[in-house]
Amino acid sequence: MEATTFVGIFAAICTTSAFVPQVVQILRTGNVDGISLLMYSIFTVGVASWLGYGIIMQDLPMLLANMITLALALSVLGLTLFKRRQNRKIANVVELETATPTEACNNESVLKAA
Repeated sequence: MEATTFVGIFAAICTTSAFVPQVVQILRTGNVDGISLLMYSIFTVGVASWLGYGIIMQDLPMLLANMITLALALSVLGLTLFKRRQNRKIANVVELETATPTEACNNESVLKAA
């Protein structure tokens, strides 16, 4: 194996595996407070672009690394969106349960409109 291929494979393993702990942490804790949707969105578009480049260049290490990284980045994005929406619904229910009857009526009409 050429040194450049080895370096490419090693770099791909490092950068791709770096996303696994984030996905595992979200799955275990459900905490997505520190995740920047803008950063992950831009990053995911970049990874998809690198994947396209790897396809054009027929570069196997680049293809494999970016396919896996894209799947992990999309997982983080998807989980973040899902968990934040879920947390928002829970917060709305708690708010309704603790509201006075007048506040609850006003909040329910706002929730139905959303």
